[in-house]
Amino acid sequence: MTDATATETRDLFSKFDPLINEREALLATGVRDPYAIVMDQVLSPTRAIIKGKETILLGTYNYMGMTFDPDVVAAGKKALDEFGAGTTGSRVLNGTYQGHKEVEDALKEFYGTSGAMVFSTGYQANLGIISTLAGKGDYVVLDADSHASIYDGCGLGNAEIVRFRHNSVEDLDKRLGRLPADALKLVVLEGVYSMLGDVAPLPDMVAAIRKHPNCMILCDEAHGMGFFGPNGRGAYEEQGVEGEIDFVVGTFSKSVGTVGGFCVSNHPKFEILRLVCRPYVFTASLPPSVVATAATSIRKLMHAGEKRAHLWKNSQRLHKGLSDLGFKLGSETPQSAIIAVILSDQMQAVAMWQTLLELGLYVNMARPPATPAGTFLLRCSLCAEHSDDQVTQIIGMFEAAGKATGAIG
Repeated sequence: MTDATATETRDLFSKFDPLINEREALLATGVRDPYAIVMDQVLSPTRAIIKGKETILLGTYNYMGMTFDPDVVAAGKKALDEFGAGTTGSRVLNGTYQGHKEVEDALKEFYGTSGAMVFSTGYQANLGIISTLAGKGDYVVLDADSHASIYDGCGLGNAEIVRFRHNSVEDLDKRLGRLPADALKLVVLEGVYSMLGDVAPLPDMVAAIRKHPNCMILCDEAHGMGFFGPNGRGAYEEQGVEGEIDFVVGTFSKSVGTVGGFCVSNHPKFEILRLVCRPYVFTASLPPSVVATAATSIRKLMHAGEKRAHLWKNSQRLHKGLSDLGFKLGSETPQSAIIAVILSDQMQAVAMWQTLLELGLYVNMARPPATPAGTFLLRCSLCAEHSDDQVTQIIGMFEAAGKATGAIG
């Protein structure tokens, strides 16, 4: 045994050593840690102070700009005064206050459904609903690019996982055709995919699914709620398949502007999930101030047509501006409020990210495993509160950063 072998120690953290080494090598080049940004002060949905510098925010999911809405903030303050800071209990014990029923009523009104359940986070909503519906011996059929919360829900429920190629109707149909006809299946779709901002072809997917027996459909509208459809319900409403979707899962941490998750459905047995869904039963409920802000925000989003129109305008302007500059984008046309700028490698992505930050623009840098293998990107998330002047500034900052880093000519 060599001395090196004798002195080598391994523990449960050893499996992370390659990532630790990669991170340390990156920081040694002098760049800031992209995943350790602190917002010293948040001035509005689109502006913050980072390291003493006023910065335009283009890396939040605050699509409808509701975090600073005066009515939303006032509702939270009122609930904090009247009901205190928290519930200290699960929804099935002492954790259901008037506000929890109110936000579920707001969701039922917003989505036009008979049932609504609120969870403490959007992650828990997927974790809870998927793991409860599909268990051992059942199948969950999902897009290969599905969010981590969807995959984790499959794991917790111990269902068989069947992946189909991203947004491929043909592969979805083929995979379903290989499964036993009598098996129970949950097909999980996402209206808008968070990395590239692309939208699922839901009508074609639903048509393919309905060719096969014993299938139920869940659509995650985390990134579609507020923005898509005449009522802002999501891509499934925009594409006209509302009557075909069995469960819609969403979050309050995007367009609603606070935190929490939910599932809505018209299934007649939906309410039983409150007693059998472990991430719902064994989690403390949301604080009164949070559900009050969420309920107020959801009701205001029912009448947010002008905001939706301005957000689409922002998305179209930024997509065209970045495309005209020569950046490679995640989609040929603007499909959502997310615009992904794809870079050649991690070093270029980090250089672009840091240069933009120094210029006063914050975006998200994403890399595998959050992105498809070998894909490094800067993810821009637009807000309905971004002004025309801010979009012009953003395009100018990308031009300057792109030329400084060699990302564009």
